[in-house]
Amino acid sequence: MPELNFILPHWLYWGGLLLFPAAAFFIYRKQIKQKTIQDKPVSLALAYCLLLTGGFVGVHRMYLKSMWAVSFIVLFVCIQAVNIQVREVREQVSGVNNETRIAEFRIESAQKAIEGGDEDAPEKLARAQSRLAEVNERHAVISQTSDRWDTAAMSLGLIVLLLMAIDAWQLPKLVGRRNEVESVREEEGFRCPAVESEYDPEQEPFRFNRIVSRINGMFGEMVAYWSVIAVVVYYYEVVARYVFNSPTNWAHESMFLMFGMQYLLAGGYVLREGAHVRVDVIYGFFSTRTKAIIDVVTSFFFFIFMATLLVTGYIFFNDSLQVSEVSFTEWAVQYWPIKFAIPLGAVLLMLQGIAQLVKDIAVLTGNDSVDLHTEVRPEG
Repeated sequence: MPELNFILPHWLYWGGLLLFPAAAFFIYRKQIKQKTIQDKPVSLALAYCLLLTGGFVGVHRMYLKSMWAVSFIVLFVCIQAVNIQVREVREQVSGVNNETRIAEFRIESAQKAIEGGDEDAPEKLARAQSRLAEVNERHAVISQTSDRWDTAAMSLGLIVLLLMAIDAWQLPKLVGRRNEVESVREEEGFRCPAVESEYDPEQEPFRFNRIVSRINGMFGEMVAYWSVIAVVVYYYEVVARYVFNSPTNWAHESMFLMFGMQYLLAGGYVLREGAHVRVDVIYGFFSTRTKAIIDVVTSFFFFIFMATLLVTGYIFFNDSLQVSEVSFTEWAVQYWPIKFAIPLGAVLLMLQGIAQLVKDIAVLTGNDSVDLHTEVRPEG
């Protein structure tokens, strides 16, 4: 198979982290408002998406419940077997190239020794030349083997591409036939209204709480869509590595940095949802007022930690920005946007902590209408 030499540009990485969640948010909200319902069991758009992302292994044919998927699977297995041979031959070629360089170096050294009058130099030169001739013969044989395996891999790849091109042309007809024999089935399964219902900031007791809830809700939903980006990137990495013998130098780094930022920016949202890990075996048995007292007392330690995180995070970010810091890898991505997530995440988490403290104080001052639970959702 041909190699893939794509390296993710930095501008595309940062642009994707911003634009993809925005587009996903817009599409999701639009579908929620329109209450889009799939009136056909098989979707042409989904079939084309599967063809584009997994057509080389026949995923689109599996979606259409076609036995032709077996042919794609067989071809894919053959490609994997050929790729194994290609990798082994490449290692042999690399070894022979090293031996060639060593033999040439010994010939050059022997020639210099002859010029210097070394009596043993002619014998060393003959041995080196003989060794170089042997290595050249092996190189010719291995090169022929490498060409054969490369040709086999290229041929199999072209066959798969041809089948995918044919299916791309025939897909509307294939989807139409499948829809004629299938009917739409109602989705049956476990449903949890408490989880599926949307958080309602309007039920927060104070305006400050409502504003903070909306802000953290926006950031929480934005970084949640980053998980979809991870699926796409790691999918590309697996295909590039095992189908095209072209592992990337950016996929793993870009994703673990992204997940680090996701962890920081989602802190306030998780606190809003009451999903942080905590030991509440005894706390759960207390009255609302007692819980509020405990929250107010322990919030002192919370704000000390958050202030420390905010100050040190800003120092890390500012130092990185001043020197235009990049990673120590071949990809060399900018580090200052990543470190900016530290103080920004601290601010979001601190704001949510203040919102919770406001409700705790309201409970202590006798406001019975305030609910301490962080999950404010509509009833029913």
